[in-house]
Amino acid sequence: MSTAAGTARSYLYVPGDRPERFAKALASGADAVILDLEDAVAVPAKDRARDNVAEALSADPAGPTEVWVRVNQGDRGLFDLAVVTALPGLTGVFLPKASVASVAAVAPALATTPAVALVESAATVVELPELARSTGPVALAMGEVDLAADLGIDASDDGAELWPIRLSVVVASTAAGLVPPIGPVWIAVRDLDGLATSTVELRRRGFGARQAIHPDQVGPINAAFTPSPAEVERALALLAGADEAGNGAWVGPDGKMVDEAVLRSARRTAELGARWL
Repeated sequence: MSTAAGTARSYLYVPGDRPERFAKALASGADAVILDLEDAVAVPAKDRARDNVAEALSADPAGPTEVWVRVNQGDRGLFDLAVVTALPGLTGVFLPKASVASVAAVAPALATTPAVALVESAATVVELPELARSTGPVALAMGEVDLAADLGIDASDDGAELWPIRLSVVVASTAAGLVPPIGPVWIAVRDLDGLATSTVELRRRGFGARQAIHPDQVGPINAAFTPSPAEVERALALLAGADEAGNGAWVGPDGKMVDEAVLRSARRTAELGARWL
């Protein structure tokens, strides 16, 4: 399967020991599905879950949905990687509780397999710039349930207490040339309005996607990361105006200054509009 790191808006988790849910997840509208071998699977079921995932990845899926696998840590994770990275249906892997040392330990097993490093501990936060620049990750992702527990933070549903760390992840990702980071799960499953509001804030502050734990969350996440037709129209107008104005700053149709930094944002909005609208 071709890799598509950075092109997904939504990443929907599915427990690897629940193969009856795989097809539903793939049909949910999520841009990417994460078949989970780690926290969602009890230890006695992990070998069976790996077998289920291997079977699901044994052929290229019929649709466009990316299929990722969250592997375990340590020796079990190395065995997970040995199994899944050889399969044609795999897009890439999520590495739990990532650190510079743990990513280096699995780097030989990754070869050309894209990897997303989950930020889930205080130790990882301290080494964010080094982790982002290390060989292996194509993106960083927030694992805020584990992170809040490690920090002793009693986080609210929207995780507002963790915004300083979220912005550090955005900065580290951008500085290292990675794709925009992937936002955290929203644990209040029935609060879709809250999810939508929170996801818009993630987009405004530099995130490019979000993880989901229920199919109902996919729609609000996709909507939040899709520019509106009006936003695309404005971006295209700015780009057209730049062609006419030539080099240097100029005043756009809304009376605001336009320079190369503004045009970079306009190009991204136009690209996202072309992809999703």
